[in-house]
Amino acid sequence: MTLDIASVMESLSRERPIFHSEADFQHAMAWRIREMLPECQPRLEFPFSPESPSPTKRLKLDIWLEGARIAIELKYKTQKLNLHFHGECFALRNQSVQDIGRYDFISDIDRLEQITENPLPATAGFAVMLTNDPLYWKQARGEDTANDAAFHLKDGRTIEGEMAWSNRAAAGTTKDREKPLRLKGRYKANWRNYWDFREGTHSEFRYLAVEVPAPRGKPPEESV
Repeated sequence: MTLDIASVMESLSRERPIFHSEADFQHAMAWRIREMLPECQPRLEFPFSPESPSPTKRLKLDIWLEGARIAIELKYKTQKLNLHFHGECFALRNQSVQDIGRYDFISDIDRLEQITENPLPATAGFAVMLTNDPLYWKQARGEDTANDAAFHLKDGRTIEGEMAWSNRAAAGTTKDREKPLRLKGRYKANWRNYWDFREGTHSEFRYLAVEVPAPRGKPPEESV
């Protein structure tokens, strides 16, 4: 069984073009997948242990599709936006800290690579970021020399190899994220349109979806 994440996102956007929080996004996506592929049996915050049954080593997957053995990790990064949609008020806050957001997204890809290599592996994994913050998909001024330059996700970039913070990065930024990230695959950052409310700054949403296949499977599409 395969999952067409682009079809899921397109279907979801027609009913839910905006979410209150990452948890709201997570629940809505799992519900939409269940509607489209009932046999997938989505589970939320699923404890997964790649090395040991010890609870201290378990990872929590945002969504685990039991029937398909597919793991999904989600990020919902927002800039300030206040609007009404279908009688509902949405007040998104400015999360900023894009450097940490970029690191965490690539860390999700790293985690999915580990999970798909497990002795009882997932058949595939998907790392998905939805955002109305263009600093994630656009070329930022001075980004080539930024402290998090290795982790940038600008549209068209190939994400691969070892990535580490600049030695100028502040300890407060790198706290609990000090280790370099090492990816085995090559993934291209192809951002797709999700929804545009056309109501001023930060009302456009885009998403990046990266597929991480199991090593025994077919060679990866670099992005979805």
